[in-house]
Amino acid sequence: MTTAAQSRRWKQGLAPQIGDDCRVLILGSMPGEASLLAGQYYAHPRNRFWPLLGKLYGFDPALPYMERLQFLRHARVGLWDVLDRCEREGSLDSAIRTQTEMANPLLARLRTLPDLRRIAFNGAKAAQTFRRHVLGESSAQTRLARIDCQVMPSTSPANASFGMERLWTAWAALREP
Repeated sequence: MTTAAQSRRWKQGLAPQIGDDCRVLILGSMPGEASLLAGQYYAHPRNRFWPLLGKLYGFDPALPYMERLQFLRHARVGLWDVLDRCEREGSLDSAIRTQTEMANPLLARLRTLPDLRRIAFNGAKAAQTFRRHVLGESSAQTRLARIDCQVMPSTSPANASFGMERLWTAWAALREP
């Protein structure tokens, strides 16, 4: 029997925001509490994701959420998370109970994105989780052979060792040539 405390710890991720012509896919691990409550990616007010992406792709990060998503879609950038569900208390990636992780069907979605050239992991946990759940599939190596995978420093406010300038320098690598 599931207790009330256990059910509160189970987290269900957000729907993917990926156009069929996506060239860059940004993957997080699992949205934090503020994002899940808002039903929006990177909704925590101190997360630096939207200011960075706004600067990178030329939009105001204060725009309404749906307009920011439209700018990303126009720039051929998609958003999703490696995990569909997991048990976690709070918002920190370090609190995710590994044995409860259930991945999104990433490889199946990647097969439908012929223009995809780059996967950017928003933090090391997203990359580790991707390796654990996706790279173990036999067809993953073939599909990922022509995709540049980059681990970016996390935009989370918990990543206090990276100031905005350091984050910008790292994330600027996502710009199309």
